[in-house]
Amino acid sequence: MTWFDALLVTLLALTAALGARRGLAGLAWGLGVVAVCFVSNFFLHGWPALVLALVLGFGVAWFSQRLIGPALETWHIALGALGGLIAGLVLVSSLALGFPIGTDNQYPTNKLPPSVHDAVVNSYVQKILFPVFNGNDALKTLLIPDFSQR
Repeated sequence: MTWFDALLVTLLALTAALGARRGLAGLAWGLGVVAVCFVSNFFLHGWPALVLALVLGFGVAWFSQRLIGPALETWHIALGALGGLIAGLVLVSSLALGFPIGTDNQYPTNKLPPSVHDAVVNSYVQKILFPVFNGNDALKTLLIPDFSQR
């Protein structure tokens, strides 16, 4: 396990906790994050996709909190944690697979700083997620949109 894995696991735990804190709205938020990322990556590329994702993402977060309200029961918190976990998995997967690919199709490229390159190459999370590069097109659009546009 590298420092990069520790960072990814921490991000996953933070998003799950954020979802749990929001209760049922956290479930809607988590599912909304996945939908917003997929839609923005499918229809747009580059900076316009980021702008669309931010606008839609804030809209999903605001509407989910306003329409659903605070957590009232324990199972609301559990479902919120599930929503946060789903959003966190997309975030962690995108970060683990989002480094540049070298001209020789090596992932990640050797042009990264040595400490970052070694941490990503030896990352347990990255090794588990690496088959996504050869996987489903929809999954590539969601997690690694730059690669799916090649």
